[in-house]
Amino acid sequence: MKSPLILIIEDNEDVRQNTAELLEVANYRVIVASNGREGVRLSISEKPDLILCDIIMPELDGYAVLHILSKKVETAHLPFIFLTAKAEKPDVRKGMSLGADDYLVKPCDETVLLEAIEARLKKNALLRSYDVSPLGIANFLDGARKTLLQNGLGKDNEPRTLKKKTIIFAEGDAPQYLYFVKSGSIKTIRTHPDGKELIMNIYKANDFFGFEPLLEGGLHSDTAIVMKDCEVIPIASHDFLTLIQSNPAAAFSFISLLCKKLEEKELRLLNLAYNSVRQRTAEALLKLWEENEKTMSISRDDLAKVAGTVSESVIRVLSDFCNEKLIAIDNAKITILKPDGIKKIVRRHTAHD
Repeated sequence: MKSPLILIIEDNEDVRQNTAELLEVANYRVIVASNGREGVRLSISEKPDLILCDIIMPELDGYAVLHILSKKVETAHLPFIFLTAKAEKPDVRKGMSLGADDYLVKPCDETVLLEAIEARLKKNALLRSYDVSPLGIANFLDGARKTLLQNGLGKDNEPRTLKKKTIIFAEGDAPQYLYFVKSGSIKTIRTHPDGKELIMNIYKANDFFGFEPLLEGGLHSDTAIVMKDCEVIPIASHDFLTLIQSNPAAAFSFISLLCKKLEEKELRLLNLAYNSVRQRTAEALLKLWEENEKTMSISRDDLAKVAGTVSESVIRVLSDFCNEKLIAIDNAKITILKPDGIKKIVRRHTAHD
């Protein structure tokens, strides 16, 4: 197993060299950058396990480096430690508010530096072990079951088989469970006062849903309905809250899930506001395609609710996509023939409304 890779971004050659030698003696792999711009490039291309960064540098200062990396999906998760001579409280506050994991003042004791690196690497490994991949979910469930059983809880969390169109919970209901999807798919919908419905989310195997009101202490804001026959594992609200309070890894996992859901909702609101019906329909097809592989079965009404439009508009756009040989339709089944062509429609503005 490779030792962690550390990127040092530092314009002072002596400091850069001395720090690199210390880390190499401590059995870390090291790459270096002499300015902020080079540091950003190496962060993206090499994907280090942790970044040590000075603040006052040519090209880009450390604040700008952190700001740029925090906005990129591929680097936003990287542990970032400022190692700088700027020791005033406003400097520290600014660095931490931008999202730095730690702020060390030069000259820094070697032991303090190594302990800070080790602590941040351990924390990041913990977060990664409970990501939303199938392996991360499996690790989480295994840890969750052990924690619950240690507290005498969670003994009845057996999978439940639910048929299509079954309502799991309704808008305004008090939350009783957190749900884990073992197989099948579930949609959550929200109803506008004028009676129109919008599909807010579609959950598939290895997804959790229904936990937001448990954490917020509120009521369900959506209605959850089975789209495709499914198996779900309900986790009682008391068990879930006990798990969160007693297992920091579980708490980190759900904080991460909440942040991702907020980002997805913000992007969806932006798309609903500015994207054409053609783009929104293409985006809905891609979302369903990623979850169901090449061929999907979905009603035109449900597809319209995902796209945030009316069925008639979706039918017209699907007809256009068929004529362009992007998709094929056989009764209720839609097959995407050219995923790259659909993706291009999502990425560019096209006035076909």
